[in-house]
Amino acid sequence: MFSGLAVRLLPLLFTLLAAILLGLGGTWYMVASSRGLDRVSIGPWQSWPRAGTVNADPYARAAIAHSGDLPLELADGLMFFATADDDGAALDGRCEIRIRGTLPSARLWTLTVMDHEGRLIANDARRYGFTSSEVVYRPDGAVEMVLSPRARPGNWLPTGARTRLQLALRLHDAPFAFLSEAEGGSALPAIVQEHCP
Repeated sequence: MFSGLAVRLLPLLFTLLAAILLGLGGTWYMVASSRGLDRVSIGPWQSWPRAGTVNADPYARAAIAHSGDLPLELADGLMFFATADDDGAALDGRCEIRIRGTLPSARLWTLTVMDHEGRLIANDARRYGFTSSEVVYRPDGAVEMVLSPRARPGNWLPTGARTRLQLALRLHDAPFAFLSEAEGGSALPAIVQEHCP
């Protein structure tokens, strides 16, 4: 009698185990590989503008707790991340990565290059990023920055030849209306990779 009951309960137990694994696996994926559901994409740049607010969705809150990041509040500005170039290829620190274009109106902006886990890349030059006050602008007001493992003239940041990179662009005191006007457009600099191995 016990074996007959076990046979009947086996599909139920299997279904319950599958539901638990799928639920926990899906939640872990969302927390580890995303910053929430409120994503805005502008070319290769992605932002989660409500992640630092009381209106953050549960996945954004869990991702923040997991990573330990301190996201910007909307009143402070916007933060964008890029892990791929304009063609969708993952950013490779062995390549020469060019970031070109104009930046939206903001009191201050910073651009930081990091490894795929969000850590600064140790380098002899001790250069990890640029701010709007130290970058050299082109005559038309645009910027052009080069990320590569070897030193380059101009606005250069070392990549340490890491195979996977991410960029963080912070726009301090940028108007929130910029997001609705720019979504899907080219309001942020282009990212192009050249001379890849």
